[in-house]
Amino acid sequence: MELEAAKANGGEFPLPRAAHMKKRHWGLIFSFFLIVIAPMVAVNGYLWTVAKDQYASITGFTVRSQESSGASDLLGGLASFAGTSTASDSDILFEFIQSQEMVEAVQARVDLRSHYSQPWSEDKMFALWPDATMEQLVWYWSRIVKISYDSGSGLIEVQATGFDPKTAQDVTTAIVEESQTRINALNEQARLDATRYADSDLQIALERLKSAREALTQYRTRTQIVDPTADIQGRMGVMNNLQQQLAQALIEYDILIGSVGDNDPRVKKAMQRIDVIKERIRSERQNLTGSHSDTAAAGSDYPALLSEYERLNVDLEYAEQTYRAALTAVDVARENATRQSRYLATYIRPTLAQEAEYPRRFVIGGLVGFFLLLAWSIMALIYYSIRDRS
Repeated sequence: MELEAAKANGGEFPLPRAAHMKKRHWGLIFSFFLIVIAPMVAVNGYLWTVAKDQYASITGFTVRSQESSGASDLLGGLASFAGTSTASDSDILFEFIQSQEMVEAVQARVDLRSHYSQPWSEDKMFALWPDATMEQLVWYWSRIVKISYDSGSGLIEVQATGFDPKTAQDVTTAIVEESQTRINALNEQARLDATRYADSDLQIALERLKSAREALTQYRTRTQIVDPTADIQGRMGVMNNLQQQLAQALIEYDILIGSVGDNDPRVKKAMQRIDVIKERIRSERQNLTGSHSDTAAAGSDYPALLSEYERLNVDLEYAEQTYRAALTAVDVARENATRQSRYLATYIRPTLAQEAEYPRRFVIGGLVGFFLLLAWSIMALIYYSIRDRS
């Protein structure tokens, strides 16, 4: 209406009125002080006047595996049967440091409840309540102990805070000592397991070797043959000798039959000799290929006896090789049991702080102010968006 009136009066527009504060503007300023300024003043006032100084102690360590040489290398690397995994040990320590068992062990050394509950009457934000349970102490442990772990290299860095430098250092020292104790326990368990398993495998291999030798002895007793292969070679030698004698007898018979008559006694004797040699050759061939009186007591023929002997001999050789390997594994396990194959290498000894680093007052105050300002801005935008649409 004012624009239409201005056009009707020749296009002259009235001057704008002077700006002045309205109720919504005062409400916006009041909400800024209420939501941003007042909480920031309260938080910073608490941080700078009430919150107690905290000192940090840092330590760093990793699990190393001892490089061993000598019998383990000379025996063909059989020590790898025991197996060591440094990365796995570091993973175990990473979880162990955060566990209730670690908190209980450090509590027995340092008395965490007594130290961290001292400022409770003044600093309820960063102190531990005096009647905290073990579960609550484990939760508080995650506030005072920070762990940095690189799974690739296995390096573990631990930072502990306390209300005085000595207590913070005592906490990190206790963590290192308890971690070393846990690694020693893992070493001992691994050595006992490796030795027990090696001894068990040796007993199994020994029983197998005894069974194989007993079976071969029973075979020799039953067949009355020490080595069928050598026995066959001997019989083949007899066969070759008989073949030579038969050839010689045939030649003598041919010479004799050409010079004397058929009724000559020498001809009959030569023929008789030839028949005897042929019978012996036939008998020897039966011994090699079928049942005969020499092997009837064994209940089998020579091919079956040879097959059974080869099977028993292979079983014996395998049992002997297994027994030798088991003996080697026992020697390696006992060698590893005499040394500490894994140990805790501390590359940063627990430090003793000279000045307080915590609480980080500027960082906390800045973050609180940023998030309060962000929350106030979002609420103001929501308010004006709703106002413009209504």
